[in-house]
Amino acid sequence: MIDYYSAFSEYLTNQKANSANTRESYLRDTMFFLEYLSRAGIMPLEAEEDTIRQFVAYLHDLNRSSTTISRNLASVRCFYKFLIFRGQIDHNPAKGIKLEKAEKKLPQVLSGEEIELLLAQPDITEAKGCRDKAMLELLYATGIRASELINLNVKDINLRSGVLYCRGVKGIRSIPVYPSAVVAVSDYIYRMRELITGPETGNALFVNLNGGRLTRQGFWKIVKGYALEAGITKEITPHTLRHSFALHLLENGASVKDIQTMMGHADISSTQVYVQLMDSHVKQVYNDCHPKAKLG
Repeated sequence: MIDYYSAFSEYLTNQKANSANTRESYLRDTMFFLEYLSRAGIMPLEAEEDTIRQFVAYLHDLNRSSTTISRNLASVRCFYKFLIFRGQIDHNPAKGIKLEKAEKKLPQVLSGEEIELLLAQPDITEAKGCRDKAMLELLYATGIRASELINLNVKDINLRSGVLYCRGVKGIRSIPVYPSAVVAVSDYIYRMRELITGPETGNALFVNLNGGRLTRQGFWKIVKGYALEAGITKEITPHTLRHSFALHLLENGASVKDIQTMMGHADISSTQVYVQLMDSHVKQVYNDCHPKAKLG
C-alpha cells in the first residue's frame, strides 16, 4: 500500500492538473479503498466491477453522503487510470459504475444586509480584527476560494490599481477589488501586519498571531465566529462568501461568462448554478412579498 501511495501521489502531481486539495482528497479516498480491499482479502489488481459496486454499497452502509460517495468513486476511477498508465492492468473496473443522481442542493448565500453585518464585526483597532476585516472584505470583493486567500502573498494585490492577482490551478487571474476592500487591506498591511509577523512569515499576506501563514482551518473558525457574533443563523463557511459574491454580481447585471472568469471555473456549468440560485431567490421573494401569492 505504501508503494501505491507514493507512486499514485507522484502520478497525480505530474500527470494531473489538480489543486493540492484535490490531490489530498484522491489520496485519502484511495487509501480508504485499499484498506477496504485489504480487509476483504482482494489485491488491487484483482478487483472487478462487482468489487467496486460492493465498495459503493459499503459507503452507503456507513451513511456517507452522496457527494462523498461520488468523490470516492471518482478517486477510485483515477487510481485505476493510474494503474493502466503504469501498464499493470488493461481495463478500469470502476469505469462502468454509475451512481443515482442525487438532487443537487443550491448553495447557501448571504443577503446584502447579512454581508454588511458580517463585515462590521471585526474590531479594527486590534491587529487580529484589522486582519480579519481585510480577509472578509477581500473574500467578498473577489469571490476567490479560501485556499487561494490564505496562499496570497503581499505582492499579489496592487493597492494603487485595485487589482488582485490570484494564482489558481489554471494560472493567474486578475480580479478587480472594490475601494472599501482596498482600504481594509491597505490598513492591515501598513498599520497592523508588522505587529504579528515573525520569522515564519515570509511573503504571506495573511498571517496568524504566531507569525505563520494562516491555515484554512483557522480562517474557517474566524468566519464562523463572526457569523455567530453577527447573529446570522445560516450555516455559513468561507465558501458562502464566494457564492454570495457570484449571486450578487449576477443579480446586478454581470454576465455568467465574466463571473466564470473571475471565479476561475474551468467549466461554465459550475457558474450556471448561480442562475438557478437567482431564479430560486426571485421566486422566494415573489412568494414572500406578493399579496396574492400569500393567499394561496
